[in-house]
Amino acid sequence: MTSAYDFQTTALDGQPLALDGFRGKVLLLVNTASKCGFTPQYEGLERLWRELGPQGLVVIGFPCDQFGHQEPGEAGEIASFCALNYGVSFPMSGKIKVNGPEAHPLWHWLQRQKRGALGIGAIKWNFSKFLVGRDGQVLARYAPTARPESLEADIRAALG
Repeated sequence: MTSAYDFQTTALDGQPLALDGFRGKVLLLVNTASKCGFTPQYEGLERLWRELGPQGLVVIGFPCDQFGHQEPGEAGEIASFCALNYGVSFPMSGKIKVNGPEAHPLWHWLQRQKRGALGIGAIKWNFSKFLVGRDGQVLARYAPTARPESLEADIRAALG
């Protein structure tokens, strides 16, 4: 695979979610969880989606239960939680794995494109973020502690 647009997943509603449908957009890809200390970041992600979406930003959440069993729910529960508590309207993938041999191929690819702290590829925790440019290439990787609003300057630069 040569760009993020080469991958597809399944959305929370069970429908195909092909990243090719976002070709030419800037993507912010985030592994999420509903019961994490970082879960309030959904608010900031939604704000970025609403404010910068018209300029070409697409935020996509990827629920993951690999860290502290903090995303135990099924698709319907995750969708309800995100909508009711944070007003999430950006696209959400079905639950995936981001590390290990069963990790979604997109997340294997993302880790190879941008290593984390100390050159480690593995995702360390929920709410790790990858910024993908309009060409489908990874521009930056952000730690779970990076609040969505702190990414705004990089996102605006990517939007051009």
